[in-house]
Amino acid sequence: MKNNKTVTVIGGGLAGSEAAYYLASRGIKTTLIEMKPKKFTPAHESENYGELVCSNSLKSNDIYANACGLLKEEMRLLGSMVIEAADATRVPAGAALAVDREKFSAYITEKLKTCENLTLVSEEVEILPQPSENEYTVVATGPLTSEKLSRDILEKTGGGLHFYDASAPIVSAESVDMTCAFTGDRYGKGTGDYINCPMTKEEYYAFVDELLAAEKAELHEFEKREIFEGCMPVEVMASRGRDTLRFGTLKPVGLFDEDGKRPYAVLQLRKENENGTAYNLVGFQTNLKFPEQKRVFSMIPALKNAEFLRYGVMHRNTYIQSPDVLNRNFSFKNNRRIFFAGQITGVEGYVESAASGLLAAIHIADEVEGRPARIFDDRTVCGALETHISTPNKDFQPMNANFGILAPLPVRIRDKKERYKTLAERALQAIKEQSRALQ
Repeated sequence: MKNNKTVTVIGGGLAGSEAAYYLASRGIKTTLIEMKPKKFTPAHESENYGELVCSNSLKSNDIYANACGLLKEEMRLLGSMVIEAADATRVPAGAALAVDREKFSAYITEKLKTCENLTLVSEEVEILPQPSENEYTVVATGPLTSEKLSRDILEKTGGGLHFYDASAPIVSAESVDMTCAFTGDRYGKGTGDYINCPMTKEEYYAFVDELLAAEKAELHEFEKREIFEGCMPVEVMASRGRDTLRFGTLKPVGLFDEDGKRPYAVLQLRKENENGTAYNLVGFQTNLKFPEQKRVFSMIPALKNAEFLRYGVMHRNTYIQSPDVLNRNFSFKNNRRIFFAGQITGVEGYVESAASGLLAAIHIADEVEGRPARIFDDRTVCGALETHISTPNKDFQPMNANFGILAPLPVRIRDKKERYKTLAERALQAIKEQSRALQ
């Protein structure tokens, strides 16, 4: 154990698991507190750490074409346990890094349970701790922070913002009618991992009409607020215009059936587990009542006999006004021994949440080990996310990884592919310089 400094991490999701493992694996005495299995949120089912409650996809794995793919590679270079778990439990999904969610969370749980210097505690934390001189606290309670702790955090941080999102249904593979579907990835990229469910013009508009008329689950007060654009329920998207889905979630671009024809609209299904027995309806987050989900989604020809293994649900996400209350290293301005990590900080997405946990842990380790404080700069996605959560912004909103938040190149490159490749190469070089300093 390194000196007498200790760290308490609250929350066993991706950010908390990442932070706790990183700190403990470096010899720092760490306690990870997670309220499961004594208490569950409405969106959680498993007792394991690192449970995925929405999609099983960690988005693109393409380093040079997608900022989330670049972020994952940055995290690999920094020693991310979460990305290690994802790589070890991945399922075929074209260029995306999708995982068998049960094996993924089981992998994370095993890593935590067998990690030296790490103590796991199951209890609900109701009040934001005030660490002593030799203590640090990481608050990584995620978008589903319990009511009591949420109220205390928001009171001590001067208030916060909220958004609400929804998860997509899952169907059994054997119930998909493959006579009405075809396999393949957009533009032929990948190894044909997606099942594509085409619709004709008539089928599409009939589907949209019923989707708009379908009965939604009763909205509680907390659900009547702003919904984050990145996880918009499919019925909300459809309400913006009858062709919205055809140019978004159901766009047929880059997909051709066995006769070489492009359908009018296409729903893609993505493997939910390694065995390929379950498939996720890509982009079909929803708040429809369960019987309505079965009725309306079964209008898609390939799903006419679909067995729904899990229906979509809407759940609450909470995040604080980070630019007002957090420093760039994720520490709390009113008490620099308290750090925040995960979606509660205003980073959005599985990978981004885990990255914030990793970064917060790196900054704490620097202090504990007596290193000069290291802040990743905006050449990297990690650094750009740090900038996002700490730069004054009256209209602060959750942010996914994207190339637009990186520092611009000194020379303008018009070709997008070449520009992204150059940005990625620059970012990885910067991360390698920082990761060498971690050794």
